[in-house]
Amino acid sequence: MAKKLVIVESPAKAKTINKFLGKDFKIVASYGHIRDLPAKTLGVNIEEDFKPTYSIMPDKKELVKKLKAEAQNYETIYLATDPDREGEAISWHLAHILKLNSSENCRITFNEITKSAVGSAIENPRPIDMNMVNSQQTRRILDRIVGYKISPLLWKKVRRGLSAGRVQSVAARLICEREREIEGFVPEEYWNLALVLSKKGEKKKFNARYQGVEGSEAKRTELKDKDTVDKIINEITGQPITVKSIVRKQKKRYPIPPFKTSTLQQDASNKLGFTTKKTMSVAQQLYEGIEISGSGSVGLITYMRTDSTRIAIEVQHSARDLIINKFGEKYAPKAFNVYTSKGKAQDAHEAIRPTDLALLPNEIKESLTNDQYKLYKLIFDRFIASQMAPAVSDVTTIDFKCDGHIFRSVGSIVIFNGFLAIYDISNGDEEEESDEAYIPKLEKNEEVDLRDITKEQKFTQPPRRYTEASLVKALEERGIGRPSTYSPTISTIIAREYINREKKTLFPTELGIIVNDVMEKGFNHIVDYNFTADLENKLDDIENGSSDMLSVLSGFYNEFSGILDDAYKNLEKIEMPVEETDVICDLCGRNMVIKEGRFGKFLACPGFPECRNTKQIVDDTGHTCPKCKGRVIVKTTRKKKKFIGCENYPTCDFSSWNMPMEGNCPKCGTFLTAGKIDFKPYKICANPDCDYTEALKKEE
Repeated sequence: MAKKLVIVESPAKAKTINKFLGKDFKIVASYGHIRDLPAKTLGVNIEEDFKPTYSIMPDKKELVKKLKAEAQNYETIYLATDPDREGEAISWHLAHILKLNSSENCRITFNEITKSAVGSAIENPRPIDMNMVNSQQTRRILDRIVGYKISPLLWKKVRRGLSAGRVQSVAARLICEREREIEGFVPEEYWNLALVLSKKGEKKKFNARYQGVEGSEAKRTELKDKDTVDKIINEITGQPITVKSIVRKQKKRYPIPPFKTSTLQQDASNKLGFTTKKTMSVAQQLYEGIEISGSGSVGLITYMRTDSTRIAIEVQHSARDLIINKFGEKYAPKAFNVYTSKGKAQDAHEAIRPTDLALLPNEIKESLTNDQYKLYKLIFDRFIASQMAPAVSDVTTIDFKCDGHIFRSVGSIVIFNGFLAIYDISNGDEEEESDEAYIPKLEKNEEVDLRDITKEQKFTQPPRRYTEASLVKALEERGIGRPSTYSPTISTIIAREYINREKKTLFPTELGIIVNDVMEKGFNHIVDYNFTADLENKLDDIENGSSDMLSVLSGFYNEFSGILDDAYKNLEKIEMPVEETDVICDLCGRNMVIKEGRFGKFLACPGFPECRNTKQIVDDTGHTCPKCKGRVIVKTTRKKKKFIGCENYPTCDFSSWNMPMEGNCPKCGTFLTAGKIDFKPYKICANPDCDYTEALKKEE
């Protein structure tokens, strides 16, 4: 029988660890948090030094009973939850429930789930870090106070069912402010002017863009109108064009650091189209362990919630060997590349990297889902690239003069690709200007032929709406949030319908704009970027022991309570705009309007309270139920997940998570739906009695 019990957060992690520890250990999972502040009350006694009241989460009561019973069989219990504040707090709650002494050596942590890391952790247990626990508690209490104190005000001043959050409200403000910038943007005219040239006696052409008048060409002159452009063209027409200067130099492009949480989320969004939530979910799977053919369950990456870019020296040696074997000696730099983290980055963890460089992405592809493979390959390639030599380009800049005007041509040719051999650094979300690849060999004062003159009217563009990638970057640059909070912050403001996401773009809803206006008017201090960033720094100070929980909470609440009182007194009630429809009320003949309730939108009579008629909003798919020939409509669960079902429910039980697509089944004629089989996209017949399926092509 096992002698020692190890408690982790997830069954996947338990399975991976189990193969390292052997028969003397039993590994069980807590499935995340087991205790939290109560759902329906504040749960914080402000008068008693912000004392929190924790209760076992309703869905964890049976699990807790089993954990208590299991724990009685062991003298030695190790708490091996994730190596961050949240994980430390989960261990503290487990210690409380299992009556363990948290000041004894019951806590083990590892940055990667490998045999050596787990073995080292078992040999070096430590007490629970109460500074980390108190930092997490402070964040939880702060967020609970803001949410529970401001939400009732939003109910009173705007509408029932609304809620506010400390970091979420700041993220929503960023998106609303960007929308105001876009709406208020006034485009300005500008022109591009270029010469199409060729070396005398050659046919191959190249471009030279207008730089300015001779003597002031160091900074490019902006051309604001057509008259200015036409004047320049008139002055240079018929005049010789000669080489004024040639500058040739080599340019090195150095590799970028390995991933931390924010950069992983940004690159996964830009290159793979992943949401931040999806990125972190797949990364968690890679960290906890994947069944690899011939190897069992293997943790493929290090811990994915980190703001550090540090790499262990032994891993750098392994990376160098791989680079030399795969690419050659010249691709490995003479000295290891070292990256420093900015600001208050905690170096308890390393950067996000593969745990075993022998597990090449292509060689284990068959053991991974498509999403797992894509993300693992992205992490693997980025890490290897970070340890490679810089890319080198020959850059040639030639200035041409013509009647006192200067035109410039820049050509860049990569002579050594270095880290670019494995990693594409282009940003899938941004348009980048590329240098001309071709410039002929020319000499100073050499005359060239003019083939054409191109002019193009342009207008300045408004700033882009945020994507999840650019929002994470903006939050990080302002010091708002930490690695563990970026993804849940974005998910929350989307779930609350303050923000909509179309493809990659985030934009505020009408509700989001109204709530943001209320927050800015009544709680400008709370949604202030610097204030929020300062609070994050104070949480870091609690974690490193230079501050304490009570002083941070007291300092916050003393200011917050006065602001809250003023908001109740001074904020006026806002009438939410309603959308009128062409649906006529059966009872009084008025045009019904769209309202929003607990479970989504519905039709209501505007004559309320005299007329209380309501109707469900029916989203008709235009298809017929394969069971009873009723209409097939789009429905929504309480968690706002869409599915299709028969309008005659519960008499008819037809339903499907798959959404309709074009075309009918060639076997039975029923409409087709788009679904997945073994994680791959398929056409699937909606008729439950028909087995027709067909793999979807990429273009479909």
